[in-house]
Amino acid sequence: MSQWYLSYNGRQSGPFDDHQVRFQIDANGRDGHAWREGFADWLPIDQTPELRGGAAGGMPTPPGMPGAGGGRAGGRADEIDFEIKGTEMQFVEIELDPGESAVAEAGAMMYKDAHIEMSTVFGDGSAQSGGGGFMDKLLGAGKRLITGESLFMTVFTHQGHGKAKAAFGAPYPGNIIPIALPDVGGTLVCQKDSFLCAAKGVAIGIYFQKKILTGLFGGEGFIMQRLDGDGMVFVHAGGTVVSRQLERGEVLHVDTGCVVAFEPSVQFDIQQAGSIKTALFGGEGLFFARLEGPGHIWLQSLPFSRLAGRMLQAAPQRGGSKGEGSLLGGLGNLLDGDNG
Repeated sequence: MSQWYLSYNGRQSGPFDDHQVRFQIDANGRDGHAWREGFADWLPIDQTPELRGGAAGGMPTPPGMPGAGGGRAGGRADEIDFEIKGTEMQFVEIELDPGESAVAEAGAMMYKDAHIEMSTVFGDGSAQSGGGGFMDKLLGAGKRLITGESLFMTVFTHQGHGKAKAAFGAPYPGNIIPIALPDVGGTLVCQKDSFLCAAKGVAIGIYFQKKILTGLFGGEGFIMQRLDGDGMVFVHAGGTVVSRQLERGEVLHVDTGCVVAFEPSVQFDIQQAGSIKTALFGGEGLFFARLEGPGHIWLQSLPFSRLAGRMLQAAPQRGGSKGEGSLLGGLGNLLDGDNG
């Protein structure tokens, strides 16, 4: 019996058996993607023969064959299986076949099977998988240095038999978004600190903002991360994740810190937040992001910068207090024993 996984608006659930998956589709609709073992990539539900009554046609190649699900024939990235676990503090568990690899940011690992070997690579590992030379590796490392990340990444490779698993945890409360790069045209633009892990072979580069004002006030500076390839990538976002498809010409105004990722077809710009009075006293900053379709976007409800700012503001050395609701203030802390 097949074990199915479903994805709606960037949120993945499963596994489901053949009966359960049809129940889930009836309850949530057919505007989503499905995956099971043997598929090269996530497929739209309406293009999955088993989930549309076994009808033939509409599939250029059978599931599991090269190029299925919009992937590119002869792609460089390893095909990995995964499961996202947890709610507020999620982690992704990746299942590797012998010889398969995943690449992750340093310090992201939660656990791994003994047959999975770790190795540190210069850059993002994509040059090594493609047989690149020293200059290719140096260029990849330089791109990571510009985005503020480490020069090195960790590659996890299954060197044993059967299947083995490795898990990677999110650095702060939020959700992990699984994205198949072929579903977004092979390229994704994201915040420079949101990348968690990916199939080895995905290239992690830089994306420059073209407009100087967007770079200065866009929340992420001139530089964001650009993920290229034909494999799975996992992006972390704070709080609750919202996924939207913008139609051509459709415009959405967003707090600059709440933008997680978007397709390159989306125009990202900044716009002044109303009048000077509103900008100064409205609490939303001087500018907000202007996103114009067409293309897919992912938003987060709790940017890490906002969370860190509130924590810093509440720290005792900055005038905050663990007993802020107490009329006695510091004296109350002495009386109730809350001095840890």
